[in-house]
Amino acid sequence: MGEAVVVGAGPTGLWLAAELCMAGVDVTVVEKREERFPHSKGFTIHPRTMEIWASRGIGHLFLDEGRKIPNSHFGLLDRRVDFSTLDTPFPHILVLGQPRVEELLEQHALRLGVDIRRGHCFAGLTQDADSVVARVETAGGQYTLEADYLVGCDGAASEVRKAVGIGFPGTDSTAYTWIADVTLDDPPDVPYFQRNSAAGQALIVPMGNGVHRVGGVNAGEEGEDDWTEHAGAEELRVRLAAIAGSDFGLRDPLWVSRTGSANRLAERYRCGRVLLAGDAAHRIFPVGGLGLNVGLQDAWNLGWKLAATLRDWAPDGLLETYHDERHAAGVSLMELVRAQTSLMTDFRPDLLSLRAVLNRAIADVPAFSSSLAMEMSGLAVAYPPGGEPHPLVGHRAPDLRLSDGRGLFSVLAPDRYVLLMASKADAEAASFLPATAPRPQVLTVVTDEPGGARPEWDRLRAALIRPDGHVAWASQTRDGATLTAAATDAVAAVRRTGTPGR
Repeated sequence: MGEAVVVGAGPTGLWLAAELCMAGVDVTVVEKREERFPHSKGFTIHPRTMEIWASRGIGHLFLDEGRKIPNSHFGLLDRRVDFSTLDTPFPHILVLGQPRVEELLEQHALRLGVDIRRGHCFAGLTQDADSVVARVETAGGQYTLEADYLVGCDGAASEVRKAVGIGFPGTDSTAYTWIADVTLDDPPDVPYFQRNSAAGQALIVPMGNGVHRVGGVNAGEEGEDDWTEHAGAEELRVRLAAIAGSDFGLRDPLWVSRTGSANRLAERYRCGRVLLAGDAAHRIFPVGGLGLNVGLQDAWNLGWKLAATLRDWAPDGLLETYHDERHAAGVSLMELVRAQTSLMTDFRPDLLSLRAVLNRAIADVPAFSSSLAMEMSGLAVAYPPGGEPHPLVGHRAPDLRLSDGRGLFSVLAPDRYVLLMASKADAEAASFLPATAPRPQVLTVVTDEPGGARPEWDRLRAALIRPDGHVAWASQTRDGATLTAAATDAVAAVRRTGTPGR
């Protein structure tokens, strides 16, 4: 019996499969498309996604090909949100088309040994207390795959979600955005052009090879029609010029699409041995690449937990925390997207006034801009502390400098925790961990960085970092505290979290 089946070979499914395989799980990916979708549904990579890839040693592959932009838009406001001050090795967005992103992720998964089957369509499932059986259809006939768990990463119209009856409530579309990949004979001379007016909003981004992504929302359009199927260059020129005052010499559309403003969130991310991730769990209006990036964070959270469950080192209830943590993140995602949807699609005077106020706030209140940057970049995601009292618990750990010169991201792995100790003596004394207990990797962290950029880490004595880089437990230096006391706390945390060993 195979251990895991992933339905869907988009970014979420490919990354989840790679994570599981890296942790020693046998994975089969089934994808109904015989070939990768050639057009770029998304192209914006956020800082947290770059951190995730860097933590598995492949971040450079994307950096080598993408274009860095040190800011991003919030609801297509005129004033852009500054990412350059974020505490991350990647203080920028990265522009890289989704087809290339998927290609790099697929190559990564194949190198690890993932079985990817294209032209194999998920056709239904049955499950019981011990396994799940998927029916798969191909051009040559139908077969079944039996596994311990199945994960639906098959998009907003997820057949997996429908097969297990998980509800998908939310809001219906009230506005529509159009996008097209085109040639521009007279393109804007900026790498990220946007224009806002009472007539609507438009965005132009160079995609490489002479192709530009052009998108817009035209004021006054409230219903869906079939113009997309027949839209040609003239229709697109009229739409773009109405907003921006120029059509920039638009011609030769390669791909045209239209998306409504509906936003939906799955009621549950798990039903027995079936789980959901990515767009199968949350359908959002396309705003700043959030869908692709949040899907990868779903996979990042689920991968190590599902592997721990299959490898029998997970504490009771660990897999349940996937829904608890990521559904809560999905609720926050809905708020972030809906706020921007209103700013992008409502052109009444009161909304235009709100845009003006927010533009001034971003420009004049650095703390406000920084807060938006943290939310948009994915760096602000924090999970419930689960009873642990330390304020760092549940938060993402930054790329802390280790005593051997490495950064924390370089030592994270999907099949182990990392125990950071604030002194070499404490790290050496970590032999207190029982030989019979699963052992984390024990490393010394440098907490007295020049300039005090991370004051919350300065008094830290020890911290247990989850495989996904979030803090599971922390112990702060106290006057009169003994190493024995910290050691006792660490042992309890290791046992409670089911830390895997190597």
